Amino acid sequence: MPLHFSKRYLQENPWFSFRAGALVILLILVLLFSLSCSGKKEVKPDETFDPEKSIPRASDLIDNKEYEDARRILLEVKNRDLTKKYAPLAQLKIADSYVKEEEYDLAVEEYKKFLEMYPDHKDASYAQYQLAMAYFVQIESPERGYGAALKALEQFEKLKRMYPRNPYREVIELRIDKCKTTMADYEFTVAEFYFNKGSYQSALGRFKQVLTKFPDYKKEPLVLYQLALSYKKLGDKDKTAEYLNRLIAKYPDDKLAKQAQKELISLTK
Repeated sequence: MPLHFSKRYLQENPWFSFRAGALVILLILVLLFSLSCSGKKEVKPDETFDPEKSIPRASDLIDNKEYEDARRILLEVKNRDLTKKYAPLAQLKIADSYVKEEEYDLAVEEYKKFLEMYPDHKDASYAQYQLAMAYFVQIESPERGYGAALKALEQFEKLKRMYPRNPYREVIELRIDKCKTTMADYEFTVAEFYFNKGSYQSALGRFKQVLTKFPDYKKEPLVLYQLALSYKKLGDKDKTAEYLNRLIAKYPDDKLAKQAQKELISLTK
């Protein structure tokens, strides 16, 4: 049988009215909280940190071009791996991820970090090679060609010096030759620009620089010939003859040797 409380009863027992009101408010709050939480997903507890499993997972993400997600995992490994067994590999893969993304400047910085932190690591020669290659791949860029070749050359030379037993010895020499050729071509192009402009003294300086810095340059016969012509334009017959004779003596079978012979004959007339 339902309970009924008279107005008089409630007036005589005010504490009962207060408790009943509080109970109603509490029930309303509980109901509102339940409704607000009904649309939220269940929060799963964090997985146990396992660097051994994290590395392959990050590698898969890199292969799928999900670079940012991969780097988040690798940074966690780098920061939380107290054993330092997996942290070096994580740092290396961070650098590799930037290479994959063609963010070469960022890759360079990350490889440098690895070499600073782990100079004696078994993968140090790999990091040094990749650092050099991050510059090398930019050689074909019109804006960065010479600068990239110079930096790549420095890093390849450092690789040879610091890690003489590195596994890249055969390919390094080819890379170094490419760097030097790129730099020599640039210097030669600038020298020709000055020559064609009529700035023969400036041309002389550039042509001589090519001979001094790149003694094995494939265009050396042309450099010697252009030096002779620069001196001829400046009216110095002795120096003109000197470089023409050097060309003939060193490259007797080159097509420019015949032209040099004609120039020598013209000097005596």
